[in-house]
Amino acid sequence: MIIDVYNHILPKKYKETLEKKVTGRESSLPSSNWAKTYPTLIDLEARFRIMDAFDEYIQVITIASPPTYSIADPPLAIKLCRIANDELAELVHRYPDRFAAGIATLPMNDPEAAVAEAVRAIKDLRLRGVEIYTDICGKAPDAPEFMPLYEKMEELGRPVFIHPRGLMSTPDFEDEEFSKYRLWTKLGWPYASAMALCRLVYSGVMERFPGLKIVTHHCGGMIPYVAGRLDWADDVNEMLMGQRDIDLKEHALEYFRRIFYDTAVSGNTGALQCARAFAGLDQMVFGTDLPFGNQLGRRLIRQSIEAVERMGLNDEEKRKIYQDNAIKLLRLPLGFPVW
Repeated sequence: MIIDVYNHILPKKYKETLEKKVTGRESSLPSSNWAKTYPTLIDLEARFRIMDAFDEYIQVITIASPPTYSIADPPLAIKLCRIANDELAELVHRYPDRFAAGIATLPMNDPEAAVAEAVRAIKDLRLRGVEIYTDICGKAPDAPEFMPLYEKMEELGRPVFIHPRGLMSTPDFEDEEFSKYRLWTKLGWPYASAMALCRLVYSGVMERFPGLKIVTHHCGGMIPYVAGRLDWADDVNEMLMGQRDIDLKEHALEYFRRIFYDTAVSGNTGALQCARAFAGLDQMVFGTDLPFGNQLGRRLIRQSIEAVERMGLNDEEKRKIYQDNAIKLLRLPLGFPVW
């Protein structure tokens, strides 16, 4: 079985509510155009036809961006999240041979409500984790108001999925008005992922919550590649100042190695080998980022599988990436479905 732990969907009622209740808050707000550009985001039958092209392929579904907090005030964000999570649970229940699990979306502009929704989604709806973004209401993920969520997720034993976020309206250079050439996604999102993970590690969040499980999209952005520089910079700072400027019980890289890295790198085997060398196969899970590519997502699935196959792994090692790590991480029962 191939379990795709990081792909996206836009359930019908949630989409319709967005279009009725939210206007003009963010340029990436889903609209009717999405049905034309990415029909597999909305049309289940189109999605299933793509899935059928790959043997024993099943998905763990998350709500497509943007996050609710960026497009709605807290009361509406809470309502939107409840609608979205109810629909995710319904889809998993209705199509257990297609969807292994769902990952809840949270109203992070109301931290207390976010914790309550996480509990409801996991205990009542049987969703298997929650998703947050690298930019949370303009704040870093290590802001004090988000600690209760991490504490609760550690208590529940469920993972926190982290998705990168950035906007074209944020320029790459000071004398420009916006980001050009889609660099805000090409480079900005990998940077955003790396920055968010660094904040969780260096602030001590990963140390404070040793049982907290973090899943990072797109193989951690830049972390596996720059791990050596992170280590070098800590050593240089210690030499210059005579003491370490970050006081952690373990070496910082050990906390980064606790994070789970998905394979959504658009077929780049070198990136996967980098993650394998850094964190090990036990910390890698299969993900595609479907449907955000051409061929309605088919290319992303194919390229992601081909990239894993080119890693030179034996069957047991590939099984870890394709299914075993996901089953353990999401605490999926033997013999799907969860219902």
